[in-house]
Amino acid sequence: MGGITRYGNARHILVAGVIAIIMTVAGLASAGPATAANPVTPGNFTGFGFDQCQAPSQTAMDQWWKDSNFTGVGIYIAGKSRGCRVQTYLSATWVRTQQARGWRLLPVTLGPQASCNPRYPRYGDDPTINPDPADGYAAARRQAISEANAAVAAAQGYGIAAGSTMFYDLEAFDITNQACRESAMWFISAWSYRIKVLGYRSAMYSSAASGIKAIYDVRRAQTPGFTYPSDIWIADWDGKANTSTTYIPDSVWSDHDRVKQYHGGHDETHGGVTINIDTDYLDVGRGSYAPAVVRCGGVRVDFDYYPDLAPATSTYTPPAAYVKALKCMLSTRGTFDGVMSGYYGSALKAAVHDWQRAHGLAVRDLWTRGAWKTLWAANRHPILKRGSAGDQVRDLQRALNSTTRTEERVKVTGVLDWTTHVGLTNYQRRLGRTVNGFATDVTWYDLAHAR
Repeated sequence: MGGITRYGNARHILVAGVIAIIMTVAGLASAGPATAANPVTPGNFTGFGFDQCQAPSQTAMDQWWKDSNFTGVGIYIAGKSRGCRVQTYLSATWVRTQQARGWRLLPVTLGPQASCNPRYPRYGDDPTINPDPADGYAAARRQAISEANAAVAAAQGYGIAAGSTMFYDLEAFDITNQACRESAMWFISAWSYRIKVLGYRSAMYSSAASGIKAIYDVRRAQTPGFTYPSDIWIADWDGKANTSTTYIPDSVWSDHDRVKQYHGGHDETHGGVTINIDTDYLDVGRGSYAPAVVRCGGVRVDFDYYPDLAPATSTYTPPAAYVKALKCMLSTRGTFDGVMSGYYGSALKAAVHDWQRAHGLAVRDLWTRGAWKTLWAANRHPILKRGSAGDQVRDLQRALNSTTRTEERVKVTGVLDWTTHVGLTNYQRRLGRTVNGFATDVTWYDLAHAR
């Protein structure tokens, strides 16, 4: 993929009254439903990704999952003009393995490019987009339908589920060239239409200064008969990990409909494995979110901090809300079977003692902040990165809130967002661990041992 190429402002006038896009093409039938074995990709996610020409080896993907903050990865699945026509590692097994691990895949097609792009054709047998304006750029639209059919066939072969987002890579071109620009835009329109007909979600990658600006101008002009991509992938190497660009306003493609490539080709090393990548920030689907979880009939367990608790005395009464939360979570973890009240009585004492014995803590009536940490860390221990979402993230956030350090406390949302990242880095720094802002086996070990 290429970054932004800057051109002067130009009027972007597209042919009006376009003929409806061809539903079928001779010899090309609508593809059947894709396998449902894998989840829709990239799905609901807000966080970091990368892309490179060659899909990485399984060893590289494993190391980068453990040691990088990336969750999304762009893969080239189709198109004669792609730089890596032969994908050494990419297969249905590769796709299934990455998705099972948690990777969010961004399938990319790099086929015919704008007719005024001097770098294409790349090989000689890869046609460029036909700039003939006859019949509303019908030739370009036919090319796009063919590319969409091929892309979906490739996606199905790799096991990429229907509903997944299919990106067309339209490299930077001279948008002051009218025939070149308009044929490229109608190509994207036909691609978007056909991809949607075939049961997938359409998307477009391009330079912020060329393709992205051009399609925004089409949208602003409300061009009749045009089908817009559902998502856009903006190449703007401004170094900012967000989805904004100065070339189009944030008000368009604004409902979690963007990816931004904010850093161009460079080497990164994680877990001893170096890959030359572009760096991306994703905000797609619904964005990262965690569905609400109701526990113990509605007992609240999420708090900004978790205090020490003990049975009541003549001068102290434990806060009832926290006692109920403790009972609920001990019940969830299997050591309490009693009434969900705010009373710290003998049944809770017994459950507390059982928990303390099982987790190497001093056996006493006092339930400490450290004990809270072990309670939250007793569940499954996945690697959690920026954009991870779910109740395991809530466990991490609750554990951070079990500390006396205000700079480590976070809001319990179920999403590993920026504030959770900061709180976790503060915790890691205090313990002398690698400061990376995502939860690893080491993080869970420290929490499980009340550190």
